[in-house]
Amino acid sequence: MTSATLTHLAAAAAPAPAPHPTGSEGQLIIAALAGIAVIVVLIIWLKLHPFLSLLLGSLVAGLAAGMAADAAVGSFITGFGATMGSVGILVALGAMYGKLLADSGGADRIVDTLVSRTGVRFLPWTMGAVGAIIGLPMFFEVGLVLLIPVIILVTRRSGLPLMRIALPAIAGLSAMHGLVPPHPGPLVAIAALGANLGLTLAFGVLVAIPTIAIAGPLFSNLAAKWVPAGVPDLFVPDEGEDGSRKRPSFGAALFSILLPVVLMLGKAVADIASPTAAPAWKVVLDFVGTPVIALTVAVLAGILLLGLGGGMDRKALQTTFGASLPPIAGILLIVGAGGGFKQVLVDTGIGQVIAGWATGASGILVLLLAWTVAALIRVATGSATVATVTAAGILLPLTAHLSTPMVSLMVLAIGAGSVFLSHVNDAGFWLVKEYLGLTIPQTLKSWTVLECLVSLVGLAGVLVLSLFVGGLG
Repeated sequence: MTSATLTHLAAAAAPAPAPHPTGSEGQLIIAALAGIAVIVVLIIWLKLHPFLSLLLGSLVAGLAAGMAADAAVGSFITGFGATMGSVGILVALGAMYGKLLADSGGADRIVDTLVSRTGVRFLPWTMGAVGAIIGLPMFFEVGLVLLIPVIILVTRRSGLPLMRIALPAIAGLSAMHGLVPPHPGPLVAIAALGANLGLTLAFGVLVAIPTIAIAGPLFSNLAAKWVPAGVPDLFVPDEGEDGSRKRPSFGAALFSILLPVVLMLGKAVADIASPTAAPAWKVVLDFVGTPVIALTVAVLAGILLLGLGGGMDRKALQTTFGASLPPIAGILLIVGAGGGFKQVLVDTGIGQVIAGWATGASGILVLLLAWTVAALIRVATGSATVATVTAAGILLPLTAHLSTPMVSLMVLAIGAGSVFLSHVNDAGFWLVKEYLGLTIPQTLKSWTVLECLVSLVGLAGVLVLSLFVGGLG
């Protein structure tokens, strides 16, 4: 990729200019903590619905940080709308595809093949590999909505605890999202810091493999004891079938799942390989590789490959799609509200405050500093993208005296920090919680710990690699 192309990607992916802090440093920290505390208390102790709790917590955080009432409301609405316009559409399309995959018998076909050829003992490792493959070109949210029906059905069929199947797949998605280009986060950091793309990709894969193993299959053994969760009542095939109904072939079902993966990967490769000029073939790949379009294509292809391949007629397809959306209505509202809370925190300027602290630090190893900056901003704002872009901008002056391999490792350190400690200000937290049917404490003990492991093991891998590529410059 040319430097001009990387600069273009960074400009396109970067968020709006950072807002001016609305209060003093202490006030902003207290406001963020107060908002989080309100959300947790309302949900856990008062049993209030998460959507309403997130709304109230957002307003408390905004007002306590010094925002005007209308500004706090506006920030929440902006964040809610942005999240629903991206993640919300993906969740809806994923629910339609997932229900079609289940009702057609396609999911059964895939699950039967996985269980019979892998064996129950090795299923967690297989799911980790599946999550990594699916997650290579995809945003985390897209990969999750695509894998959820397979996760749930593999859990039902294998008899293993939900955590043993779900967490390895999620670890694969998360590690690839934070560490491996062509994800937008790593690409933006590569552009901002002037890192070598190929070297960063190679290092990212080396770090991601042990990260997925530890945060996924190995941690899931412990998580299954911590979180004895049941299987969610999602993607249950229509009852009344005698078991002899025609099912799609394994190849057709697998192709339908991998189709959006291939489309998005094609877009990513085109972005990396082509110059800034956009020939006709790249315009086409950019269009069909957009997450919303890729999943829409998957649903349409599913009608042919899964619906017709599974012997479903038009009435059956209508029933399937109609039944797919009501169960996710609550998920959509909660995820959108999580995005609203995140936006309120971003607009208070708390990320800038934390960035200022990190910039003034001295005597800290550069890679550890890079991880720390990204992790603090991630915890404060709930956004991996904001954490990545902000940290890259702060740390740019430090790259002047670093070798090319060390700059690539700095990109990975930032990526690892950007996924640290997902909690109630992260829309992904609520997406995992609702899809897996968990309580907040269960989500903290599973998903949040998993994200911490991905972040910390990723950092450890970066530090180990740094020993082989030279000093810190």
